[in-house]
Amino acid sequence: MSLVGFPELYILRHGETAWNAENRMQGALNSPLTLEGIAQAERQNEIMQAIDLSGFVTLCSPQGRAFQTAGIALATHVTHIRTDDRLVEIGVGEWSGRVRSELAPPDAYVDTPDGALELYENAPGGEGFAALQTRCQDFLSDLTGPAVLITHGITSRMLRATVLGLGLAGMAQMPGGQGVVYHLKDGVQKRLS
Repeated sequence: MSLVGFPELYILRHGETAWNAENRMQGALNSPLTLEGIAQAERQNEIMQAIDLSGFVTLCSPQGRAFQTAGIALATHVTHIRTDDRLVEIGVGEWSGRVRSELAPPDAYVDTPDGALELYENAPGGEGFAALQTRCQDFLSDLTGPAVLITHGITSRMLRATVLGLGLAGMAQMPGGQGVVYHLKDGVQKRLS
């Protein structure tokens, strides 16, 4: 499936949190945005100022770090921000709150702007990528029009890989990062920064 079957999307990842700065796995847990994370959300606000969001619905993960980012990045641009549980970050089970270096040597995995992807897949009691993909496909199939989505690093990657028809294999190829916006339309993904 390609973007042809999906509406136009803007996808934002939450800004840096205290646990991101400490290189901790968050999953279902939460930590507040750092000063850098607030600045990243403010950059997203500047990016979104140039975009006409008429006709767009705004949907956000209910996790605090995403909702805090949504308030900073979009409160001046939209009238309603709804939450959807399917936009939460991938569950990391027993590794929630753990520092990544405790879980594997730093050179054991390829690090990305969203952390080593293998740690998310291999977390004991975690959600895993197949379940995340099912959750993201379910969410995307329910969209009836253009949307702005505020979510998390791994969930953002999976949403974008699904929309672009790249599936699990393409998730690792997705660019990541905080303080940016990804625009998906007509089979093309653009990083706005």
